[in-house]
Amino acid sequence: MKHQIKSIRPFIGAKDFAISRSFYCDLGFEETVLETNFSVFTTDKITFYLQDYYTKEWIDNTMIFLEVDDVERYYTELLALNLSEKYQNVKLVPIHDLTWGRECFLHDPSGVLWHFGEFK
Repeated sequence: MKHQIKSIRPFIGAKDFAISRSFYCDLGFEETVLETNFSVFTTDKITFYLQDYYTKEWIDNTMIFLEVDDVERYYTELLALNLSEKYQNVKLVPIHDLTWGRECFLHDPSGVLWHFGEFK
């Protein structure tokens, strides 16, 4: 099967939709409101949907890997945003060196786990 794929856009939920919207704007994503309970967030070529829907089991198992060009710089920029101080339940985990590359982690206000990684 041949594909002409243009994008992949995951759907993630939010425990508190307004707080999650603010969080992702602070991360540098541009929001487009699609409905009162549904938005799309975009930066460069990366897009995802945020919905005002929360199921603990789903959110606790949602992980998104975002490949970055320089994880050290990205981590430093994340630290400077002070997201853990601004948002309850947000946790930034320092860089881990692994066999395949390096990554740091960021838990969003709802519990979605973001991996920011750089491959060797």
